[in-house]
Amino acid sequence: MSKADGKSVNPGTVRDAAFKLFRDVGLTTIFGNPGSTELPMFRGFPKDFRYVLGLQESVVVGMADGHAQASKHAALINLHSAVGVGHAMGSIFTAYKNQTPLVITAGQQARSILPYEPFLYSEQAANLPKPYVKWSCEPARAEDVPHALARAYYTAMQSPRGPTLVSVPIDDWDRPCEPLAAREVSQLTVGDPALLAKAAAMLSAAQHPVIVVGPSIARDDAWAETIELAERHQTPVWASPRSPRNAFPEDHRLFAGFLPPDRAQICARLAQADLILVLGAPVFTYHVEGQGPHAPPGASLIHLTDEPGSATWAPVGLSIVTHLKHGIGALLKTPAPDRSPPVARPHAKAVTGLTLTDAFVMSRLAALRDRHSIIVEEAPSSRGALTDYLPMLEPDTFHTCASGGLGHGLAAAVGVALAKPTQKVIAILGDGSAMYAIQALWTAAELKLPIAFLIINNGGYQALNEFGRLFDIQELQGTSIDHLDFCALANGHGVTARRVDRPEDLDSALTAALTPNALMLIDIRVVPA
Repeated sequence: MSKADGKSVNPGTVRDAAFKLFRDVGLTTIFGNPGSTELPMFRGFPKDFRYVLGLQESVVVGMADGHAQASKHAALINLHSAVGVGHAMGSIFTAYKNQTPLVITAGQQARSILPYEPFLYSEQAANLPKPYVKWSCEPARAEDVPHALARAYYTAMQSPRGPTLVSVPIDDWDRPCEPLAAREVSQLTVGDPALLAKAAAMLSAAQHPVIVVGPSIARDDAWAETIELAERHQTPVWASPRSPRNAFPEDHRLFAGFLPPDRAQICARLAQADLILVLGAPVFTYHVEGQGPHAPPGASLIHLTDEPGSATWAPVGLSIVTHLKHGIGALLKTPAPDRSPPVARPHAKAVTGLTLTDAFVMSRLAALRDRHSIIVEEAPSSRGALTDYLPMLEPDTFHTCASGGLGHGLAAAVGVALAKPTQKVIAILGDGSAMYAIQALWTAAELKLPIAFLIINNGGYQALNEFGRLFDIQELQGTSIDHLDFCALANGHGVTARRVDRPEDLDSALTAALTPNALMLIDIRVVPA
């Protein structure tokens, strides 16, 4: 490149252009586990960037997932060629189901030796993470890398959000390249005004409407609008099946409870409704096979979603693709009729401490924690106890895995704590779940993050035993893991730990772990259900 006066000007490198782009769009934290094919990316690593090391690639993606959800902005990840992406695929699948915006870079061998399938070669690198990324590519030229990274970012941030991946050959980073300016790209989908007006009229005309809330209310910051809509219409509010985020205050007089992932049971719980308004959730998430209708006979259904795919496969109702804050705002423009308030949901009975059960743990945690603390949950067999005895009271204070896989919770808690340094993060983990991502304890210790890791230890994969009973299987193989020593594992990663075996010791341990600046793991030996 040359100026008009003939003097040459160095255009910079692909690396320079990429880091300028990252900086301009606010991606200055990189989650990674580096390998040889990634090293040139970090030559002269900028001082205003932060590198967060995870000790395994699935943990890296889990941490980035938690950080992106809590910050509501994309997270940047660096993985090692095909093997690193392969290690991370379970977590990438979870991020896809969580609708988490992630920009993933993956290393590739040098272009000059790609025809010879070299060591660490990633064959069909752009296809490897599909179908669980929104977009992926390996640019045709080194000069195209910054543009591909920009497209990956804008795509990840567009609704419905999700992960993207760019495979970058090792020698691309040092190639000459012009800088690329960041652009403004719309991220929102505005719902059809005519259909939203029709939905508002249907809601106002209904005699016994109910609302079902899902995770997109949290993603789209529609907490206050949802409360206003429910109160205006005096409408019972149910949490959608297996929702990974909290979308309504669970101590509110209109909160009706949690729908199960079972077709017949959903219809039974909503049997009195003549209109079902589903906000920001699929219609519906099932976990067991079922027969019969998807909604009670005689009930109309309106579905507001930010995910076009779920609008197409929903089996019943009027589906409107929209940003939830906008869509609910449109429903609020129509006056509501006078309605009597519904009967309040009965509170769960108090739990005594005669035995150390998961229900007792949840009830004591509810009594001792700050209401603004953030719960990150991955304890499948204790989810019922959590919903019964540990209500979520404030927006953006609950995260769990939307995919049904394991290995997200412990790592995600680290990412959430990085993004929310002023709020206490409490990770509620099963003993089986914790072992999928135990290496994340090292990152928590290295960064001195004030997380309370609570292991609800029932000695095995208890959720599988419970599910096995649905198939009339009374004894399952490979579900006992009762000899793990979580205190030793925590200490080995640099985290202080305590073991609790008796109900009378629980409060003191929880109080210590919930101290604002404490990083601690509590191994709570509960009696299996």
